Amino acid sequence: MTTQEITQTVLGDGTIAELAEGVRGDVIGPGDPGYDEAREIWNGAHDRRPALIVRCTGVADVLSAVEFARSQDLEVAVRGGSHSIPGFSTCDGGIVIDLGAMQGVRVDPDAGTARAQGGVQWGQFDHETQAFGLAVTGGLVSTTGLGGFTLGGGIGWLVRKHGLTCDNLVSADVVTADGRLVTASSEQNPELLWGLKGGGGNFGIAVSLEYRVHPVGPMVIGGPTFYPGERSGEILRFYRDFVRELPDELTTIANLLWAPPAPFIPEEWHGKPLIGLIACYAGSLEDGQKAVAPLRELGDPVADLMGPIPYTALQGLLDPLWPHGKHAYMKAGYVRELDDAAIETATRYHQEATSPASEIHFHHFGGAVARVDEDATAYRERQAPYVLNVIGASHDSGGFDSHVDWAQRLYADLEPSLTGGAYINFLSAEGEERVRAAYGEEKFARLQALKDEYDPTNMFHLNQNIPPSGA
Repeated sequence: MTTQEITQTVLGDGTIAELAEGVRGDVIGPGDPGYDEAREIWNGAHDRRPALIVRCTGVADVLSAVEFARSQDLEVAVRGGSHSIPGFSTCDGGIVIDLGAMQGVRVDPDAGTARAQGGVQWGQFDHETQAFGLAVTGGLVSTTGLGGFTLGGGIGWLVRKHGLTCDNLVSADVVTADGRLVTASSEQNPELLWGLKGGGGNFGIAVSLEYRVHPVGPMVIGGPTFYPGERSGEILRFYRDFVRELPDELTTIANLLWAPPAPFIPEEWHGKPLIGLIACYAGSLEDGQKAVAPLRELGDPVADLMGPIPYTALQGLLDPLWPHGKHAYMKAGYVRELDDAAIETATRYHQEATSPASEIHFHHFGGAVARVDEDATAYRERQAPYVLNVIGASHDSGGFDSHVDWAQRLYADLEPSLTGGAYINFLSAEGEERVRAAYGEEKFARLQALKDEYDPTNMFHLNQNIPPSGA
């Protein structure tokens, strides 16, 4: 049965019309103008046909959409920035509750806080907070939505100085599966706030999020320096030693990639393997220049773009590499040690990549992340020195399965150097075993108790799912 037939048979035109009259936003179904555009998500690897898409303009619309989904027993997908790697922000035959039109941001510079609605993307949020010289750890791509990013942890350019995004979550307003609006804060429903700090979208729809923001910018020292890919082993061994003693202000990533046809890379290097060292120093420009100097002084860079840069520009620096519609698969974990075996494996797979759009990232951790008590949030693995993200990608569907296979084989060969844990924001759909690995048994049980309280029927299961105990 097609999605359109499901819509007509199960819902009926009158039922849909009643929903449309009860919300301010658009209700879009198969056959409606703009349906194909409305159903698209960022990751082009997922082509789904939902029965309905509700573009919510506010909390009232979200409440109506949840009530409608419950009454019609529809599968629910929640969409913020639509950057879900596993494609959880869409579905076949169900309802997409799209928060994209909910884009309000309010900054309180005196209190050092900022509140954003559930459809806000990082580029929009940074624009508002940087007007006051403030920021919180945000996404590495500016079109990523705040909601899913925060609820899964949140790794970005300020992570070593100001912690994970979820560490800075002060409160959230959440629409639950039974149609209530609840506030999670240190005073109200504190256990729910704990679960939102890394537990993903398992407990409801975050329609607004309040953050603690910090003085940052407007200029920082940041950007990439690229070296030839044939030097990847040498550069990674240097990087392993370099990051052992760093100020918290300096966050870095080692990125094994293939040079895109970008104007900042000499044309003769386009399509060839490179290793990029990318940095952000969240402190004085003078101190930042000194801190990043060793990254720039390894001899004969292909391109050196590291230097003073507006924080907002750094936040959007990687956007051209991650356009809407790119096909992407991620396999992620935590590195116990960047040992010689791991370096050899990564550099070998880098040279053998099946797609020039694929990448291998080593995100350096520590600093403020490691100083937060392990029990303070649902997020786990704070003591790991690196997060590994293996990305099999292409700009269309051609050969995509081979790129996924490349990523999976690489990850498997790196496993002896990994902790066995998982970072849910960088996971594809890998099942409950990997979700359990992300939290460990103790935290998983605590999160499951929250699931039993706020979503006992598992309405919100299109996520890195923690099923209720009765499932």
